[in-house]
Amino acid sequence: MHIEPGVVDGAKIALSYATAVASFGLVGKMAYDNIKTNGGVSALVMRSVITTALVFSFFEIFPHQPVGVSEVHLILGSTLLLLFGSGAAAIGLALGLLIQGVFFAPFDLPQYGMNVTTLLVPLWAISALAKRIIPAKTAYVDLKYSQALALSTAYQGGIVAWVAFWALYGHGFTVANLASIGSFGLAYMSVIIIEPLADLAVLAVAKALNQASSGPLFNNRLHQAA
Repeated sequence: MHIEPGVVDGAKIALSYATAVASFGLVGKMAYDNIKTNGGVSALVMRSVITTALVFSFFEIFPHQPVGVSEVHLILGSTLLLLFGSGAAAIGLALGLLIQGVFFAPFDLPQYGMNVTTLLVPLWAISALAKRIIPAKTAYVDLKYSQALALSTAYQGGIVAWVAFWALYGHGFTVANLASIGSFGLAYMSVIIIEPLADLAVLAVAKALNQASSGPLFNNRLHQAA
């Protein structure tokens, strides 16, 4: 989901600063909610350190391929949300992306506002979706495939929608631009095949290792009903 350099440039890039600020506002909201209901400040800090390290690893270690207007990454946003909570997942995505840019991909830093918006707004959306489709009496380790698929589809779909928005905003409705957006979208949505299975596999491990995956390092909801 890294927007390629040049897709949006000049004065137009100012919009990404505004959307990034709004996205950080959503991070603050999710973090505040987690502090109140999910272990307090210390738990959020510990989980955020873990998610930041994981996100950085995802960007640097997992295979990624430039396709069309962006790159196809396996980010596992819904997995992070389920394991560590929305606040820690959001902080990890923002910081992991920033660290990766500063130390390994400085050419991506001008696009940071676009990229962080593309990651965080869909995460906020699936955190709200999870409250609607997962009953309060259900711990996350007991999630069904259909629920994991819904979260993954919503997250990846949100990323594709934001990438398409930035590409159209930058280069308009040209045939070449639409073709690049389409090729990226088709490639990226293939991640939907993998991510729900990854979610369920990780949750199954967490369920089997109940004691190891309980406590302040993990989302309270992982093993407990709301």
